[in-house]
Amino acid sequence: MSWSPSYSWTGAPAEFNGTDPETGGDSSTENLNQWYQSGDQAFIIVSACMVMLMVPGIAFLYSGLSRRKSALSLLWVVMMSFSVVIFQWYFWGYSLAFSTTATNGFIGNLHHFGLMNTLALPSPGSPLIPELLYSFYQMMFCAVTAALVIGAVAERGRVLPAMVFVFIWATLVYCPLACWVWNVNGWAFNYGVLDYAGGGPVEIGSGLSALAYSWVLGRRHERMMLNFRPHNVSLVTLGTILLWFGWLGFNGGSAFGANLRATMACWNSCLTAAFAAMTWCLLDFRLSKKWSMVGWCSGVISGLVAATPASGFIPPWASIVLGVVTGVCCNFGTKIKFLVRIDDSLDVFAEHGIGGIVGLIFNALFGANYIIGLDGVNNGALPGGWIDHHWAQLYIQIAYIVAASAYTFVVSAIIAKLIDLVPGLHLRATEEAELIGMDDDQLGEFAYDYVEVRRDFLAWTPIKEEPMVGGGHRIIPQHGIEEHANMANTNGIAREQEKRNASARTPAKEKVEAAVAANGDTTERSTERLTEEAPSR
Repeated sequence: MSWSPSYSWTGAPAEFNGTDPETGGDSSTENLNQWYQSGDQAFIIVSACMVMLMVPGIAFLYSGLSRRKSALSLLWVVMMSFSVVIFQWYFWGYSLAFSTTATNGFIGNLHHFGLMNTLALPSPGSPLIPELLYSFYQMMFCAVTAALVIGAVAERGRVLPAMVFVFIWATLVYCPLACWVWNVNGWAFNYGVLDYAGGGPVEIGSGLSALAYSWVLGRRHERMMLNFRPHNVSLVTLGTILLWFGWLGFNGGSAFGANLRATMACWNSCLTAAFAAMTWCLLDFRLSKKWSMVGWCSGVISGLVAATPASGFIPPWASIVLGVVTGVCCNFGTKIKFLVRIDDSLDVFAEHGIGGIVGLIFNALFGANYIIGLDGVNNGALPGGWIDHHWAQLYIQIAYIVAASAYTFVVSAIIAKLIDLVPGLHLRATEEAELIGMDDDQLGEFAYDYVEVRRDFLAWTPIKEEPMVGGGHRIIPQHGIEEHANMANTNGIAREQEKRNASARTPAKEKVEAAVAANGDTTERSTERLTEEAPSR
């Protein structure tokens, strides 16, 4: 006779006693759902779908922040990274992160290779949900982190090497980080680190990895950075709203059940995001004396980032303080990339890396065991932070931050550099490709096809041949800009330079000849003097 699932006592709703604990039960002879509440399972399934919606949210955010000519390429790399992660997580990612039969504390084994032995056994994260559901939910976390990282390719990176990087990075960076703090045998888990929904694996993992990838990739050309602005703030706002919605599944679902801790995490997430947004906007207003929609979006995201490790540990009043502190730290953190001269084009490090670190430190200061116990499972299991007079929690959190940051940056940089050395997998696109845009160079499709004036003109005009340039080379349509077309072939580049030189010399030469004729002075010295003075006249 099975037990009736209930929240009427502390711990699991019912003790798992399946016939085959090694594989998670035998569904041909027993009902594998009997040890779990259907409400909990439904809540985590919905939360996983909400987290999945964060991936297109990131895609829209990144696309809107870029130039128009590279907008679609960022949509592509983010969505394709999701495909890569789904395969990686099924293949061996989940096993490397969460297999409990590995006891080294750093990375799992292949006990769950291809989702083997993953059915109804209580999950490593909580006895409230089965492992099959837990593995699906955790896959979305890896997908979101990869999507955040891959924004580092913005406007200058090739897409194929980026996808190779995602697979290797998920294996060698994300899986170890997740194993450290969420696997029951992980060294950080047993060290007592408080990391609710991924300050280490997700936020530090994305922020430091993006910084490392940007470092290896190199800076965008300085002349292309003049007067740079996001091309579509509406897309930035849409992406931010999708992220906020999905983040409630990200943080709320990390309670692993439809319980009070999930509700508290959602409350804390909204409070932190709101106050971080207001803080960020005020800081921007003091400089420009105008309000910024991009500033609001940046503040919301930084607040949600900081709430990721902290929303299930700290009380609501501390979340308000966290929002203000995060808004200040992340806003000023956007200046770090200029100091270290790394072109973190989408500020992934400033918002995710720094925001995650701030949230982890707040756990040490404001973590409360009465918040932790709201899930009905962890009553008294964790000591909390300074609020509970657990003073050692601060150095535990700092040690974890240092270890996660150093490991992530170094290993990500090594992976990126090794891929870059492989023939055919160079990370960086050419200068010509950067000028014409990643959409044209890497995809051949465009987010806004109406701007392809030259290409459309050639398609609409009933001519039999495209115009030819000297030397038998065709003018290749590139975003309707003749200068970009000339970048497509070297003859065009040289010819364009000659035209510019000629046009620059012509007015001066004409003035010189006119002046010489009027004055009757044909000496070489007079001609040189007039040539030098002509442009200023």
